[in-house]
Amino acid sequence: MLLNFRILLLFLFFSTLLNAQAFRNYSNEFLTIGVDAAALGMSKAVVATTNNVNAIYWNPAGLVGIEDYQGSLMHASYFAGIANYNHAAFAMPIDKNSAFGISVIRFGVDDILNTTELIDSEGNIDFNRISLFSAADYAFNIAYARKLIFKDLKFGINAKIVRRTIGDFASSWGFGFDAGIQFERNDWKFGLMARDITTTFNSWAINEAEFDKIKDAIPGQNQELPETTEITKPKLQLGVARDFRMGRFFNLLTEVDLNIRFAKTNDIFSSDAGSIDPAIGFQLDYDQLVYLRAGVGNFQYVAQFDNSKSLSLQPNFGVGFNYKGIQVDYALTNIGSVGNALYSNIFSITFDYTFFRR
Repeated sequence: MLLNFRILLLFLFFSTLLNAQAFRNYSNEFLTIGVDAAALGMSKAVVATTNNVNAIYWNPAGLVGIEDYQGSLMHASYFAGIANYNHAAFAMPIDKNSAFGISVIRFGVDDILNTTELIDSEGNIDFNRISLFSAADYAFNIAYARKLIFKDLKFGINAKIVRRTIGDFASSWGFGFDAGIQFERNDWKFGLMARDITTTFNSWAINEAEFDKIKDAIPGQNQELPETTEITKPKLQLGVARDFRMGRFFNLLTEVDLNIRFAKTNDIFSSDAGSIDPAIGFQLDYDQLVYLRAGVGNFQYVAQFDNSKSLSLQPNFGVGFNYKGIQVDYALTNIGSVGNALYSNIFSITFDYTFFRR
């Protein structure tokens, strides 16, 4: 058990830090999970249409669409409750042409057993020496959005501070920017979200005393401290959406997004220059009171045991209810975007103070 725990700790260190001075294809991946059950029910295909407090994450340009104070909360359990994912946000208009928002995200595994002190210097096992620690990732976001001089064109920017901790073993601070635009014409909507546009820089500090306790878990290997710098590559998300009025009370919103990474991955469209993962989302609402959502995304080629590849995809479903300024949304989805992971039940709630001013 002790050896397995030490190997786990080494994995945590090296999966996060090794070769970090180069650009990382999968850095700060907790920031790709997403927020808001409504958006997740549409397979994250919302970059062109997001227009409430959750636009802080999806496309800050959409913040211009809010009319009063808004707040949002979300909680989800990950991997059958092993990890917890929480999000809280607040946004408000500054004037008729601009808006401001803040949010915080936490993704963490708590109460991990630390058995590095289980055996004392004399070789005795003492279970009282076991302690608990957490491995947690945080993101603090500050967003600003404004209408531009061109008709129906909006721009937004998001500054984010990233804090990551692995108990007392290691911790890091990071900083980066996202930027987005939205454009509307008739019933068509267009969006572009550029994440980590200046690259996001994470600098790690490693507790060498704690590292010394586990570096010999595999004798003769991993004797040097990992690199302490990682840089996240920029990513793009393009979206096109359209509204369809269906009778007096029904409205259908459809959106197609292209998620672009500048790296070769298992996405359905991939090359040395980059990869593209499409996502398609639908939302049918009844008089903006009841919502039914569906989407499909995360198209990936998965390697099989016989070295062949098969195409996997991730369907998502959701419902929502809006009553007196309070919207409650539910999504059935795999929030980690990992094809073989368990599906998760996600709930979120959004408050809009506009209703109380009427």
